Parts: sequence; structure tokens; C-alpha cells
Amino acid sequence: MNYNLLIIGSGPAGLSASIYASRYKINHAVLGELPGGLMSEAHKICNFPSEVEISGFDLTMKMKAHADSFGTEMIMEKATSIEKKNNLYVVKTAGGKELTAKTILLATGTVHGHLGAPEESRFVGHGLSYCATCDALFYKNKTVAVIGSGNSALTAARDLAEVAERIYIIVRGNEFKGEMAWVDSVKSNPKIEVFFNTTIVGLEGAERLEAMKLSQPHNGSDNLTVSGVFVEIGSKPDTLWLGNLNLEFNKSGYIKVKANQSTNQEGIWAAGDITDASNNLRQVITACAEGSVASSSIFEYLQKNK
Repeated sequence: MNYNLLIIGSGPAGLSASIYASRYKINHAVLGELPGGLMSEAHKICNFPSEVEISGFDLTMKMKAHADSFGTEMIMEKATSIEKKNNLYVVKTAGGKELTAKTILLATGTVHGHLGAPEESRFVGHGLSYCATCDALFYKNKTVAVIGSGNSALTAARDLAEVAERIYIIVRGNEFKGEMAWVDSVKSNPKIEVFFNTTIVGLEGAERLEAMKLSQPHNGSDNLTVSGVFVEIGSKPDTLWLGNLNLEFNKSGYIKVKANQSTNQEGIWAAGDITDASNNLRQVITACAEGSVASSSIFEYLQKNK
């Protein structure tokens, strides 16, 4: 399978790039496991122009439908490696496919941050979750905890309050880092209690998670009994698998890009939350913009290198 452009990532950056690539008549495909990426998990998005309020899943479906309307080829698999051979990029997938392209757009976004607590992996799906939108309904009338201080933690706690009986928010620092609208919403909810200057040092339970060990006592105990824990400590760029490409990264692991979204490697562009662009705002709208700019730049490159 040979393409002029292979877009790796099917979130807002990748889907927007595909829409523009289709309009430029660039022979391309979109490669990604899940349409929308982390956007698809958002319970509500309230700052995307034209949408006063919309779920991440619904916005994803709108973007995908737009890309599909051009006949875009969608390959629902994960890219596992990229290497350059004879001036072409060879991309291998988890499903065993081997794709070649003249240019690559990296739009894989970010992955959930993990606690790093002992036995964390053992409790995933057994009381520990990285997606409140996905799993909130399993905790109806139960006590849960949310780990984090930013918008993702605040909105998760607010949404969980609609089904759970009690919600604890565990914050490493002494204040929230999210938007004041979400902070005010959480502070005014009687179901929610916040523990500042606290970290999780252990997870406990037999077959399922039953309690967390805290770094300092609250209400006389450093053990907090919960039925579920939602880890909402942000995300990290999905770049570890790209080491052999010799891309330039910033100190936080985000790909450095120029104004046209090109990287330091000829034939490779990057867009969306994986980059250091858009003043590090990392919103759906900036991902869409970066994907669009990248496709425009790639079109110019392909025209010059026919």
C-alpha cells in the first residue's frame, strides 16, 4: 500500500488533516486505533466553536463523518514502527500491515498519565480507571476517588457526582490548576471532598481495589476506603516509539515543529497534542488548526518534489 501521505493518528489533528488532504487531492490514508483519540472520552466539550456543549464522542463522529464524506481510507490499527528506506517511509502496524508513504504526519496525540503506584497495573479494570466518562456508571451510589488537579480531574469529579454517593479528590499540591468555572463547580458540590498536599503511596485490595494508602492521614487514618479510583493526572505525548527517527523533542517529550508543522526530519510533519506548537494550549481547536496547516505544507512539499 503506497501513499503520498500517511496520517498516523485519528484524533482531531489527524481527521482535520485528512479533510484538507482530501481537498488538496493528496493520496493518503489515516492510521489509528480509535477515532477521536482522547477527545472521544470527554464527557462534555464546551469551548469548540459552533458547539455550545457536545460530548467528545459526538464531536468525534461529526469529524469522522466529514472525513469519510471524501472517501478517506481509515485503517483502524496502531502504528508500531517507522523507518526510512529509499526516500520512502515504511510504517508497520500491530496487525501486520506494511505501508509506504512519501510523507508522514504524526498526530498520535497523548496517552493517559499513570500514578506509578505499586500494583497499579493489577487493578486496572478492577477498580482503577483512566476514564470517568467510560466507567462512571459502574460506581452508582458508591464512594470513589479522583486523582489530579487539572480540568480532567475536576470535570471527572463533577460527572461522577451525578452517580456516585461520595467523591474524594486527591491533589498533590495545595491548589487546583484547572479553569475557575470547573473549580467553583467542584467546591460547591456537597458530595465532593478535596484532600490537598496528598499523594497515593499504595493501592490495596484482593481481587478488586478496596482502599488507597495516602501520604498523610485524613480523619485519623492514612487508608481511604473506596470502591473505585479514577486517575486524571493529565497525559504524556505518545512519542516513545519514535526514537529511531531522530526527531527533535523539547524537554517534556513533545515534538518540536516549525510554523508550518514540519519537523527537523525531511518528509515528516507533526500536529496536535504531540507537538510544542500553539503556545502549548493543546485544545481540540488547536489540534484541528495544526492538522490543517500541516496538510497545506505537505501539499506544497509534494508539488515541489513530484
